[in-house]
Amino acid sequence: MDTQTLWSQIENLWANLDQYPWVSSIFGLIILVGIALLTGYIARIVILRVTKMLGRQPALHWINDLREHKVFHRLAQMTPSLMVQFGRNLVPDMSDNGRHFLGNLALAITIFVLTRVISSLLDAMLDIYSRTNYAKTRPIKGYVQLTKMLLYVFSGIVIVATLIDRSPMLLLSGLGAMSAVLLLVYKDTLLSFVASVQLTSNDLLRVGDWIEMPQVGADGDVIDITLHTVKVQNFDKTIVSIPTWRLMSESFKNWRGMQQSGGRRIKRSLFIDAGEIGFLTDEQEQRLEQVRLLKDYLSRKKAELKSWNEAQGNVAAMSANRRRMTNIGTFRAYALAYLKSHAQIQPNMTCMVRQLQTTPQGVPLEIYCFTRTTVWDEYEQIQGDIFDYLLSVMPEFGLSAYQQPSGNDLRKGLMNKIQTPLVVSQDTE
Repeated sequence: MDTQTLWSQIENLWANLDQYPWVSSIFGLIILVGIALLTGYIARIVILRVTKMLGRQPALHWINDLREHKVFHRLAQMTPSLMVQFGRNLVPDMSDNGRHFLGNLALAITIFVLTRVISSLLDAMLDIYSRTNYAKTRPIKGYVQLTKMLLYVFSGIVIVATLIDRSPMLLLSGLGAMSAVLLLVYKDTLLSFVASVQLTSNDLLRVGDWIEMPQVGADGDVIDITLHTVKVQNFDKTIVSIPTWRLMSESFKNWRGMQQSGGRRIKRSLFIDAGEIGFLTDEQEQRLEQVRLLKDYLSRKKAELKSWNEAQGNVAAMSANRRRMTNIGTFRAYALAYLKSHAQIQPNMTCMVRQLQTTPQGVPLEIYCFTRTTVWDEYEQIQGDIFDYLLSVMPEFGLSAYQQPSGNDLRKGLMNKIQTPLVVSQDTE
């Protein structure tokens, strides 16, 4: 078959297509869609390469965030639908209804892709914002999620209205009757949104805060704040998800103030055996005068007591009528001097050693001060060193810590009683 014969057959076939207009319409539509897809592929390659080159510029580093969230990739996906929408009039032998439906379908696809572009753009802007200093104090992730939710709802209404060729206001008016149902379905979302606004505006919660909420088992650092939930990573590495609205309806403890103050409180008591408490003897006073931290206290206290006792006259000769130093009072002064001289205790915060109400477990002597660090392990190390030392130095003052009798103590007491020989006195006549 020569070329002339082949060309004649093609002309005859094309002439016969006039008898079947729907076939030419299908061919025209296939060609239009093919050109649209090819144009979209070329546009995607061009846009991605250009944005990749621009992203290498230091001043345009934010373009990389848009690329990572596929903003430009999805933007290029709008090209085919736009090509079909504006090129539908070029399809031969297509009815007006067909062109109208094809235009509405292409417009609906364009709106859907545009919605995804805006959604990706919001995610990219959230990443850019999260690297700023304001992100820790003013998180916007909840607002972005709410915006995306409203965006998808609005675009869904517009897409449906476009496909059925009706006004979007007609659908919105129909939603008015469903408002009560929508409020019921999105009750938690609305509550969470209001709570998120209150938490952010009042600066009650930030990412990185250590919060404590025992009723939900949360005791750790906030790692994420979203519209519906706040994620807390506990110190045992478990993660607790707390509904945002519960943080406003229930109480929780935020340790941010402690971390910002630069000092963490030590508030723990030493329980001293009440049977060991008494006045200092002259020998104990002389020995304690050699303690460097007690020199100023003892000299000042002895002068004060001497002046007071001399003012009492002869009655001060009786022990009950004169003032004397006690071992627990001297130990309390020593503990306070020790804390004030400690290198890891914050000097600009409250520091005191106070005696609390006596209990069946002894006399509580409370240590109240603040460390220079807020790091947990360092704080525990400092606190442990302080109490290790104070417990060890108590015998120097004639004091001992109270400890309830254990089974071993009772066993030793019984054994000592059994081993003690019984002495029987015999009367001689």
